[in-house]
Amino acid sequence: MENLGLFFALAGAALSAGLAGCGSAIGVGIAGQAASGVVTQEPNMFSKVLVLQLLPGTQGIYGLLIAFITLTQIGIMGGSPDISLLKGLLYFAACFPMAIGGLLSAIAQGKCSVAAIGLVAKRPDQFGKAMIFPAMVETYAILSLLISILAIFGIQGLAL
Repeated sequence: MENLGLFFALAGAALSAGLAGCGSAIGVGIAGQAASGVVTQEPNMFSKVLVLQLLPGTQGIYGLLIAFITLTQIGIMGGSPDISLLKGLLYFAACFPMAIGGLLSAIAQGKCSVAAIGLVAKRPDQFGKAMIFPAMVETYAILSLLISILAIFGIQGLAL
């Protein structure tokens, strides 16, 4: 029972990296299927569709960043990992926006990337416009990242 705070903080970090990573894997995977179909017909389109396929991968990176920050803040990566139950629960809650936001936005971005890949396949000259559609979904991943970062650093200053 004495390490329950640490457990919750670690669970938050793991969920942030794990769920955002799963979302990225799903998003990149579905976009990769569409990209492979295009490259089968038009091998010279590889670089354009690759960029569109990679976009949903950023959420996994963001989730990993939140996990690293959390692990550093709680003392796992250098320091003393002794935190109260309340602080552990706060870290868990702080990681949650990136975990859920990363999971859902990466899947949505993957679907949007599929449509953008279809656009580029039919109209290669419209690559710049096609990029904007999945990039708009990225906004919500960045907002999730921002709120998790602000919450994690806010916890450090609390006297609990």
